Amino acid sequence: MKKMTDYDNYEKECMEIRRRNEELLCLFEEDLLAKGLKIKTIRNHLLNASLYINEYLLREETHPMEEGPDYLNGFFQDFFIRKCMWSSPATIRSTAASIKKFYRSMKDHEILSEEIYADLCEEIKESLEDWQADCEAYDSGNWMFWS
Repeated sequence: MKKMTDYDNYEKECMEIRRRNEELLCLFEEDLLAKGLKIKTIRNHLLNASLYINEYLLREETHPMEEGPDYLNGFFQDFFIRKCMWSSPATIRSTAASIKKFYRSMKDHEILSEEIYADLCEEIKESLEDWQADCEAYDSGNWMFWS
C-alpha cells in the first residue's frame, strides 16, 4: 500500500474544500440570479469569488472559506497585485465587492456568522484605499517595499 505524503494529504484536502466551495458558489450564483443581475455581472462575481476561495486560500495551505476574512490583506496587498496581470485599482475595488457579496450570501444562508461577515466588511472598508494605492505603486514601478 502506498504511503500518503504531506503533499498527497494537501491535495486531498484541497479537493474536498473545492468540492464544498463549488456548492457554495452555486448558492451564490442562485442569489445573484434572484437579484436579477446580468449574466456577465454574475460571471464576474463568481470568477472573483472563486479566485479567492479556490486559488488563494488553497495556495500554500488549506484554508476553508470561513477563514477567508483573515487573509484579505495578503490577497490584495501581494497576491492579486503581483500574480493577476489584470490587477488595477478598479479591479481591486470590483474584486473586493465580489468577495463581500459572496460572504454576504454565505451569511444569509447561515453558513457564516454575522460577526465574521461584519469583520470582513470592516476590513474591506478600512483597507480598500490602501490596497488600491499599493496596486498603483506596484504598477508605476514604485514597489521597492516588496521584497
